[in-house]
Amino acid sequence: MKALYPAKFINEENGACTVLFPDLKGCVTYGDNLEHAIVMAQEALGLYLVSLEEHNHPKPEASKITTIPTELGEFIVPIMVEVNDYRRNKTVNKTLTLPAWLNEAGEKARVNFSGILQDALKERLGY
Repeated sequence: MKALYPAKFINEENGACTVLFPDLKGCVTYGDNLEHAIVMAQEALGLYLVSLEEHNHPKPEASKITTIPTELGEFIVPIMVEVNDYRRNKTVNKTLTLPAWLNEAGEKARVNFSGILQDALKERLGY
C-alpha cells in the first residue's frame, strides 16, 4: 500500500534539514543534507504509518501541499512510501498439507516453499 504525505523541510544554517509532517503529530526527522533528509523522511513516514496501524489508530488525511504555510528557508516536498516495506518481519510457523508428489517435485527442484507461499499470498492479498 503506497502512501503520500507532504513534508515540511526546514533548512538549517549548516546545510542540514529538519523534516516534519504537518498531518502526523510528532513525525519529525533530520538529515545531514537534502538527500539524506529525503531518505530519512521516507523512513520516518513508513514507520509512523505502520505504527498507527499496529495501534489501531486511523491514518490522518493528507493535506494539500498548497495549504501548508511556509516561512523563509522552508519548503514542502511530497513524500511517498510503500508502507508494506516498513512492516516488521516477525515470522510464524505454519503447518500445511501438499500432495506427496508435489512435495517431492518441489524438493527435487530445490524450491523454497516458504518463499513461494509468501509470494503467492502477497499477490493474492494485493501487497
